[in-house]
Amino acid sequence: MPDDQPALPGGNSAFTLDRIRQYITREALKEGSRLPTERQFSAMFGVGRRAVRRALEALEAEGVVWRKQGAGTFLTTPEGPADPHAAIIERTDFAEIMEVRLRIEPPLAHLAAQRARPADIERMRLLSERIRTSRDADARELWDGMLHRLIAMAAGNSLFLTLFDTVNRIRQDGCWQDIRERARANTDAQMQSCRHHDEIIDCIARKDAAAAGAAMRRHLLMLQDLLLRQTSHAMGQNPPLAPMAPSINRDPDPHGDNQR
Repeated sequence: MPDDQPALPGGNSAFTLDRIRQYITREALKEGSRLPTERQFSAMFGVGRRAVRRALEALEAEGVVWRKQGAGTFLTTPEGPADPHAAIIERTDFAEIMEVRLRIEPPLAHLAAQRARPADIERMRLLSERIRTSRDADARELWDGMLHRLIAMAAGNSLFLTLFDTVNRIRQDGCWQDIRERARANTDAQMQSCRHHDEIIDCIARKDAAAAGAAMRRHLLMLQDLLLRQTSHAMGQNPPLAPMAPSINRDPDPHGDNQR
């Protein structure tokens, strides 16, 4: 499939990233194993090589693989067991996902501020910059998901990470992806999201756990507000999307501030 071919439904970079993770787990690859080429993955999953390339870049940024020009891509850390909750995700809508994200990601940011290593923070800043400089929605979605997962990984709690990964799987749903892309098409919303990312990372870097959790909560409230307004607009209930500050009243947990 040529690089410039439009992405097929479900054939975006996040979809490809998930399929490569599944491949690594299914084939029980060991550290140092060589992965298939971009062309082979492209044919295997029916996606463009650009989507494969971005997915491999995401795994490299995460430290799961390393690449050497002319030699190939090699596994650094074997992936864990496959997610057993895919069927649940298929029955979950975005409103439920946001309710859960608001309950798990602020505590994850709180823990990350306590446990993140300098290398983790360096990677967070790299991913934040990639989100800021990405020119298309597919790339922004990929790097945004990777940043949030890296924060979850830096929290150092494997059970929490499993819960995060279960929730994060909804990003691969075509309908969810479309809603997110339309909500983030607004330039002001993109800029505000990038500022939020920088604020979260800065809090983690200075080990201010309470501030990191609060910053993540504000970020998710903004995203929830954008998504709610976008879906309402799609149903003809509201005027077109325009920038607005997050509303605390949309937080499903009236006691969410207790974590701070």
